Amino acid sequence: MYKDTNKRSLVKGFSWRVVATTTTIIIVYVFFGRLDLAIAAGALEWVAKIALYWAHERAWFKIKWGRKKIEPFNLWFTGLPLSGKTTIANRVYEELEKLDIPIERLDSKDIRDVIPDIGYTREDRNRHMHRIGHLIKTLQKNSVSTVASFVSPYKESRKAIREMVQNNIVVYVKADIETCKKRDYKGVYEKALKGELENFTGVNDVYEEPQHAEIMIDTDKLSVEEAVKTIVKFVKKKYVK
Repeated sequence: MYKDTNKRSLVKGFSWRVVATTTTIIIVYVFFGRLDLAIAAGALEWVAKIALYWAHERAWFKIKWGRKKIEPFNLWFTGLPLSGKTTIANRVYEELEKLDIPIERLDSKDIRDVIPDIGYTREDRNRHMHRIGHLIKTLQKNSVSTVASFVSPYKESRKAIREMVQNNIVVYVKADIETCKKRDYKGVYEKALKGELENFTGVNDVYEEPQHAEIMIDTDKLSVEEAVKTIVKFVKKKYVK
């Protein structure tokens, strides 16, 4: 995403004034044939329009009508490993970016790549979720919404997230364990079943299903595009009107 710097904005404004004033000078000269009059008219127009523009902007700055305040929200995708959380969350993020709102994407894999020593015990996971909640809370203080995808298998960690952040939307990406195994391109389920991976959610560790998720996506029944439409529609209705 690109944002104009103040310097760029000033240069753009100055270049436009040069073009506009030059046009005024040419028009006056063509009609009256006097260069001195044309230059005087151009100078007067330059000063007058800058002053009028400043006054116009100051006036509209004080008018609240027509302004739309968007409260930052957090889409929290939870579900079994390989249930489709990341795939759907990525597509939802792409669609929400098109709405021109400040938004960031947080994914479990990316965070663990940065902080590789995070464990997988219940205590480790809950502590990790607390860190993520703090990160989201900080982003929201700067009016940035988030799309976060984490297995987050325990009720208490999801509850902590809900209490820490505002406008939390839990998206439960539901998938049958057999479906997840079929999508297992990494072979992690097979390793867990062989005992090579400990605390693997869905095999040798529990996944506590959300009981009060705002959105439930059954990936055995819905396509990715259908899921994305459902979630984006919900967000637009509640937060981006």
